[in-house]
Amino acid sequence: MGKTIIAPSLLSADYADLGGALAQIADSGADWVHLDVMDGQFVPNMNFGPKLVEDLRRRSTAFFDVHLMVLTPERIVPAFAAAGADAITFHLEATTHSHRLLQVIRGLGKKAGISIVPSTPAGMLSELLPYTDLVLVMTVNPGFGGQELIPECLEKVRSLADERQRRGLDFLLSVDGGIHAQTAPAAIAAGSNVLVAGSAFFSAPDKGALVRQLRGN
Repeated sequence: MGKTIIAPSLLSADYADLGGALAQIADSGADWVHLDVMDGQFVPNMNFGPKLVEDLRRRSTAFFDVHLMVLTPERIVPAFAAAGADAITFHLEATTHSHRLLQVIRGLGKKAGISIVPSTPAGMLSELLPYTDLVLVMTVNPGFGGQELIPECLEKVRSLADERQRRGLDFLLSVDGGIHAQTAPAAIAAGSNVLVAGSAFFSAPDKGALVRQLRGN
């Protein structure tokens, strides 16, 4: 499926200078901008809404990978689509009608993604895989940056990669949580196509070198 996509997460950026963070991502050679949206209910933290995505969209032509860590995401998907998201990912655990919501997202002309937290088995996604463009496996408990990757979660990535091949599907597999130069090779070996990196990216003195290292270049 081509080169590994690197998606720096704005969760770990300086919120007083998100325009500068976009410039750092562009200058680094990274591929996507990952935007975590938190509601203080599904995860124990809060941050921003659609307006910030809309404002950042005016400053960037990058691929915006919006990750909704919110309850009842169906309420706000249209607003984030209108704001300029390119992909919208919601959590299996946060809504009842996941199949319908994947269809809604695609109907809005966006890539449709679904995510699972560390306690959710990969098998819970089986019926939905033909309808998704992106599967995001959380390798930490979501809500805060700077956590260490839970190694057992990579077994879920491996299982989903095997199922993707067996069923002839073409969704991207993304890994989010504890990704840095030391953990990226294991995530890629498990079958990940997209690496979300927050703290490691924004704390790196040479962000371009880190992106190349994460890709294995």
